[in-house]
Amino acid sequence: MVEEEAKKLAVEETSKAFLKEIILENFMSYKYARIPLEAGLNIICGPNGSGKSSILLALSVALGQIYTERSRKLSGLIRWGEDLARITLLFNNTPVKGKRPVAGCDSDTFMLSRYLRKDGTYWYEADYREIPKNEVIKILSNLGINPDNMLIIMHQNMIEEFSVIPPNKKLEMLEEAVGFQAYRQRILEAQERLNQVLNEESSVLKLLSNAEQTLQYWKEQYEKYLRKKELTEKKEYLECELAWAYVLKVEKSLESINRELEKKQLKLDSVVDEIAKIKKEIEKIYQTILNLKSEENKTFYDLLKIEKEKSAIEAKLEIINKIFVEIDRLKEKYGKISGLIEELKGQTKILGQKNGQLLGEIEKLEQKLKGIKSKLDSAHKEYVDKKVKEALLNFRKDNLEEDIGKLVREIEKLKEELEQKVLEAEKVGLRVETQRSIQEIVDELRFVNIQLANMDVSDEAEKMYRKYLRIYEELKQKSLIVAENKRRMLAEVEVRKQTWRKILKDFLEGLNQTYKSTLEIVGATGEIRLIEKENIENAGLEILAGFHGLPPTTLDSQTHSGGERTTAIMAFLLSLQKHVKSPIRAVDEFDVHMDPRNREIVYRLIVSTVKAQPETQYIVITPGQLTLFDEKTNVILVQNVGGRSETKTVSRLGVES
Repeated sequence: MVEEEAKKLAVEETSKAFLKEIILENFMSYKYARIPLEAGLNIICGPNGSGKSSILLALSVALGQIYTERSRKLSGLIRWGEDLARITLLFNNTPVKGKRPVAGCDSDTFMLSRYLRKDGTYWYEADYREIPKNEVIKILSNLGINPDNMLIIMHQNMIEEFSVIPPNKKLEMLEEAVGFQAYRQRILEAQERLNQVLNEESSVLKLLSNAEQTLQYWKEQYEKYLRKKELTEKKEYLECELAWAYVLKVEKSLESINRELEKKQLKLDSVVDEIAKIKKEIEKIYQTILNLKSEENKTFYDLLKIEKEKSAIEAKLEIINKIFVEIDRLKEKYGKISGLIEELKGQTKILGQKNGQLLGEIEKLEQKLKGIKSKLDSAHKEYVDKKVKEALLNFRKDNLEEDIGKLVREIEKLKEELEQKVLEAEKVGLRVETQRSIQEIVDELRFVNIQLANMDVSDEAEKMYRKYLRIYEELKQKSLIVAENKRRMLAEVEVRKQTWRKILKDFLEGLNQTYKSTLEIVGATGEIRLIEKENIENAGLEILAGFHGLPPTTLDSQTHSGGERTTAIMAFLLSLQKHVKSPIRAVDEFDVHMDPRNREIVYRLIVSTVKAQPETQYIVITPGQLTLFDEKTNVILVQNVGGRSETKTVSRLGVES
């Protein structure tokens, strides 16, 4: 992973866009000057106040260095008495393998100019075309030039400043100078994305927490809503059950009355049958009575007839008896009536016999009449009993008919009530069969109504619950995605940090050896150390040096002299040079605090460093006298004549121009 990450950042070698010339117009003490520069070492020397440092300042201003713009007012750099100044930089733009350093320029020379006005306005031109500063920064960045990096352009006193800047800033400068800023940038970009993910995670988790709380609230409301809905449905069911319970009650009443009616009807039918039967019996008894009456009358008349006949016989017998008395009287008187007497006795005997016979018949008839009367009495009694029973039965019949009438009327009334109840129940719902009493249903319905009355819940509860459930689930899913992004970004940041640490570790190992070797030449020891490497924001570069046999310590003004600090930093800079990506490096008065010996040694090191990198351009400004010249060194002499700075190129053989 680390190796793959490093490969992504491999930089393709391109041709060096060194400066061919700097043209100054109305800049500080320069009216007009052209300073030709070469690849390799360029020494700018001259007495103090000659204007040599102004060349580096002009270069910095033209490149848009923030340091120069912060430290001074740009309009103050315009030559006294002039309104406009111009600095022009001519870059080598010769193609290598068909590729030019400045891709947008087809010429072998790329021209960058900066104009300064007294009114404080300024602008840039690239090949006579006005461009914004951000485009200048982009062009320079593509060339590997960062004018704000102290390790690339170091003004007078900057060596001293470099020694006191924080270690983390030193490290950033080093990374940028050697082209490692991409590693840091990729980490920072990844950390920025990670921070965005963390912020997003925090935001999502906060939203999730809020959504969870809101969801919990609406869940409770939804559960209440469901309970309310359940109770409402139960209420509706109970109302339906109650409505059909009333129907059932009427139906049961109707059924009960119908059964009662059937019973009454059966009883009535039985009574009617019984009445019909008793009527027949009464009719029969009545007929019997009539027959007995008829027989009695007949017997009575027969008796009367016999009685009459008996009375006639008795009358006759009385007459005969009277006759016998008269006879007896006459017998005495007349004495001769025996025949009549015999005749009368015969008649009397016959009449007596007849009378006796009639008496027998009368007795028989009387017995018969007595029997008939007895039968009549029984028949009358039975008749009366039957009539009483008939009356009772009729009374029962009337009562039953009255009851039946009432029942029929009640049935009709119940049917109407049932029809009404059914209509009411059907409006409430489909038929519900129940075994419960109306009171049980009413009690439960009352309890449900009390519960519903205490349930203050919005009808929107379900909608809101489902809405926040969806939001919660979306946020939950998003939180999982964010968590995965976080895991992935943490892994990516860690891989990039490992790459950065490995690259720096490998680089510093080599740089350390060179730094130590360089210090050995001046009789010193030292070390370059990476500190707090676990935290890229706090990670820093410590430069240690030890002189006169002392152990290496971190460079500071308390432990090291100005010359020692300058020597150590120059050793560090020279050790770094072969790794610096910028085609241009410049340093002003590096030797101010050095003794002649160290100054000579450092200069030799500069020359040897330049020889190792012939395509890289070094601009060194010094006020001192240099006795050692390399045949390829471009020496520029600066003098101030009558308040006007002038430059000349000097060779070992003399002045060339």
